[in-house]
Amino acid sequence: MFWPTKKDLKTAMEVFALFQWALSALVIVITVIMVNLYLVVFTSFWPVTVLMLLWLAFDWKTPERGGRRFNCVRRWCLWKHYSNYFPLKIVKTKDIPTNHNYILACHPHGLLSHSWFGHFSTDTTGFSKIFPGITPYMLTLGAFFWVPFLREYIMSTGACSVSQSSIDFLLTQKGTGNMLVVVVGGLAECKYSVPGSTTLFLKKRQGFVRTALRYGVPLIPAYAFGEADLYDQHIFTPGSFISYFQKWFQKMVHVYPCAFYGRGFTKNSWGLLPYSRPVTTVVGEPLPLPKIENPSQEIVAKYHTLYIDALRKLFDQHKTKFGISETQELVIT
Repeated sequence: MFWPTKKDLKTAMEVFALFQWALSALVIVITVIMVNLYLVVFTSFWPVTVLMLLWLAFDWKTPERGGRRFNCVRRWCLWKHYSNYFPLKIVKTKDIPTNHNYILACHPHGLLSHSWFGHFSTDTTGFSKIFPGITPYMLTLGAFFWVPFLREYIMSTGACSVSQSSIDFLLTQKGTGNMLVVVVGGLAECKYSVPGSTTLFLKKRQGFVRTALRYGVPLIPAYAFGEADLYDQHIFTPGSFISYFQKWFQKMVHVYPCAFYGRGFTKNSWGLLPYSRPVTTVVGEPLPLPKIENPSQEIVAKYHTLYIDALRKLFDQHKTKFGISETQELVIT
């Protein structure tokens, strides 16, 4: 009789933790839609759906007002299995004082931003011990907060909307010691997420610098070494129909549809699980910015350049520790 070993059980829990988070949005959305359709069309319990919609309307602004985090959810043992799958590690280069607010700019986005979720939406990689007194707010697309239950689940991890009103609230109404975590490249950067890539979509991303200047908050660069190595991606021939469709789709909805793949449930198999490769996130030194309520484009461009210089310095100081050659440089597009 086959009995699973401790290693088998550990691997199974890690895979379950990954799938649980990656598929939760899809499962919850489908379930909410189907259940409410059933209640409205086939039963007399339609008031349940009405009450749900009323609550959604009443609570609509919460993701833009600091969210509704539950530290007990952030500390679930399930997230420890999630982090151990790769594993994930976070490294501090400088102490971060608690008498300021900060915008942490994360690079690269990767395909599913596994490291950013693991570090800043859970507390299983040691963030609260490494950065005592600092409260991270992972900022994400507002669309994630449109569906009942899904929005509660996401907010429970400390996530908030990435809208301007949400950022304004967090920087002015929540005191100090807040760290707004923004994955600057966004979904547009997914096309560069292939093993060995050090290309970032950053030249046109200046909004985070403008916001930091308006409130006079320091910018902190962070780079996840290994995030781009978690999946392979099929690159279609330039000029082909599928390549043309990808560019058209990205132009229309600002999302690049990637044909990505990773490993399966067994060794050397193909699937949608990320590869089990270490990802180390290095958090750099805060870059102080002056407070300028209405910065000109020239001022924004100046500090955007200073930020890129700080990011390059962080990358160059640590790249050889993670298998990147001394001659390979950070490519900014």
